[in-house]
Amino acid sequence: MASSAEELSVDVLVIGSGAGAMTAALASAKAGLETLIVEKADVYGGTSATSGGGLWITCNHLMPGVGIEDNPDDAIAYLTALTGNDVPPANVASFARNGARMLGWIMENSHVQFIAMPEYADYYQHIPGARPGARSIDPLPYDARELGDDFLNMNMPHRQVRVLGLMGYSNIEGAILLSKSPGWFKLLVRLAWQYFSDIPWRFRSRRSRRLTMGNALIGRLRKSLLDLHVPIWLNCPAGDLLVENDSVVGVRAKREGKDITIRARRGVVLASGGFEHNQKLRELHLPKPTSTRWSAASPANTGDMLVAGQAIGARTALLDEAWWGPTMVIDGEDRARALFTERSMPGAIVVNTAAQRFFNESVAYTTAVQAMYQRGNLPSFLIFDQRYRSNYPFGPLLPAEMHLNWLQPRHIRKDLLKSAPTIEALAGKLGLDPVALATTVARFNGFAATGKDEDFSRGENSYDLIYGDIRIRPNPCLAPLAEPPFYALQIHPGDIGTKGGLLTNENAQVIGQGGQPIAGLYAIGNCSASVMGRYYPGAGATLGPAMTFGFLAAEHIAGRSLD
Repeated sequence: MASSAEELSVDVLVIGSGAGAMTAALASAKAGLETLIVEKADVYGGTSATSGGGLWITCNHLMPGVGIEDNPDDAIAYLTALTGNDVPPANVASFARNGARMLGWIMENSHVQFIAMPEYADYYQHIPGARPGARSIDPLPYDARELGDDFLNMNMPHRQVRVLGLMGYSNIEGAILLSKSPGWFKLLVRLAWQYFSDIPWRFRSRRSRRLTMGNALIGRLRKSLLDLHVPIWLNCPAGDLLVENDSVVGVRAKREGKDITIRARRGVVLASGGFEHNQKLRELHLPKPTSTRWSAASPANTGDMLVAGQAIGARTALLDEAWWGPTMVIDGEDRARALFTERSMPGAIVVNTAAQRFFNESVAYTTAVQAMYQRGNLPSFLIFDQRYRSNYPFGPLLPAEMHLNWLQPRHIRKDLLKSAPTIEALAGKLGLDPVALATTVARFNGFAATGKDEDFSRGENSYDLIYGDIRIRPNPCLAPLAEPPFYALQIHPGDIGTKGGLLTNENAQVIGQGGQPIAGLYAIGNCSASVMGRYYPGAGATLGPAMTFGFLAAEHIAGRSLD
């Protein structure tokens, strides 16, 4: 790297260190370009490291191995039906046709490895072109010992994907544990053994070195970058973009508290995440009410590069949208917890201020929050009974029958949930009409008995069944709320990141106000306007496009195909 005391020059500068950022850096380095990653946080990996780590990639090469076929026409038809006029058709086609190419390249040219998830259905099964599974893929677990001490600089997994805050599990392992499928207890014992037998590491850190989900993906990407000697500068926030002759040529930043100019000879890739933890930007763009406390994403995501891009004339789109998901807030935690499974398991319902159900609780999380934002549905409450409490985890609480919640602090063990011996008494604690709530529960219990949700058709498609309980009959998604005491928690219209940002083209180039690309500037991930529009096609639809367009940005910067 060419540098002076206050200025440094590289070929490619990547701002942010999530999966998309690392993919762009990896592909750039493989193309022979001198590459630098800068990250404003004191850890790398961003929200990607705390996520499930899965990708949604159409027509991927792993699908035939699990007996599911795919083709670009169906993929484009499915995405077009969801995105409508919100996304340029060229961007949709670029993702659908290049995602599988990116996946094949990265699995051949790095430590990154995935397996297909045949049971993870696309979220909108009624739309032509949907698939019953396998477009969603899961990163293989990874041994952090391969990273040496650099592992300790990685963002930790979200608490909600660690058993007792300690042991991680893959998406496939999590599904087995959650549904108590055959072999679940043996799996739990194996995970515990792997964790506690890691001696002498256990005396150094509580953190598990068996990386899963987002940590596995980021760990594999980081090792690949270490092999290529690509540096990541932590605690290095980027500021204004440098523009010369209508081209972006670098950025002003701070490193170790000192101003530095980083020049990029070939291109700058913005991959710094969304603006979910910027209350001012939330108030300006997102539906109301809104709060940074309701976001489950990395607290470092405050929209810095969105603002920097706007300052040089970049266009934006979808700023009123997010990767929505109902969330719960726990005192003392630095971010919310997304309710991916809790609302979906049989025996839980969500009601509004009128004490009425208003959507299918097993739908995709984006759709759930879109329903919550309809008039009269906030605040919303998730309600369940003792049978549910005994059998399923809820946020930080393990199933009661495991008898391990004594390990939780009092504010979780005793104060997290409101409870009452009757539905009517619970309604009183929530400020709801007791008769109305009792009527709603009685009606739902009738549906559970017949196996048919006459109001919202819960459990009638393959996506709903992902978090069903195979032991429940006749509908794995429906169980009555009948065993006292009864429990409730207020839930929020939260998110796992915003999805509006800088408008880009099919190569991830940022578009200026005149409608043409801004030379030298690229944006991917939640810093850009999502190719998925206002919906969430399937599990991994955040990271899949981030990595795909990171790869395409690197190819465009290099001026050649990498495969």
